[in-house]
Amino acid sequence: MFIEPSLGRKRQPEKRGQIEMICGSMFSGKTEELIRRLNRAKIARLKVEIFKPSIDKRYHEDEVVSHNESRIRSTPVDFAEDILLLSGDSDVIGIDEVQFFDNQIVSVVNKLAAQGKRVVMAGLDMDFKGKPFEPVPQLMAIAEYVTKVHAICMKCGDLASFSFRLSKAEEKVLLGEKESYEARCRKCFYEDLQ
Repeated sequence: MFIEPSLGRKRQPEKRGQIEMICGSMFSGKTEELIRRLNRAKIARLKVEIFKPSIDKRYHEDEVVSHNESRIRSTPVDFAEDILLLSGDSDVIGIDEVQFFDNQIVSVVNKLAAQGKRVVMAGLDMDFKGKPFEPVPQLMAIAEYVTKVHAICMKCGDLASFSFRLSKAEEKVLLGEKESYEARCRKCFYEDLQ
């Protein structure tokens, strides 16, 4: 609390919203970093709510789980607008796999930040063809903080920022893990891209 010198009254500090985007390829530690930031907010006794798209049931139905098995309770939602309805009086909102939401997520995140909430998101910045994975580029543009994390190339051991799909499937969204994707550096990604 602050004391206004001229009035001698206590006033609450103003809540300022902000947007943080954690992006990168598969196996780069995006979810691990998201969980770390949300756990730190909990240690600070802030009210935290975490959301994920309901289609992502790879590890657990109602937990966000990293490839290293770090986990945190979450609420699966079908639509970005559901996050607005369910965020309540939370101070911090976490959103994992944000690339699976439609472009409405951009408006939702802006509204949450305007309400004074800290919004922390994690998502793929490129699809399996090496193209920008909407809506993540839009979210990066409106974020105050953008963190790009890197994996290790599964072919050469260099830093990797691409998600290489091992199958010939062409649909944009194909949920999978190590059986379906490998992290690749630029050189190894484009050598094997067909």
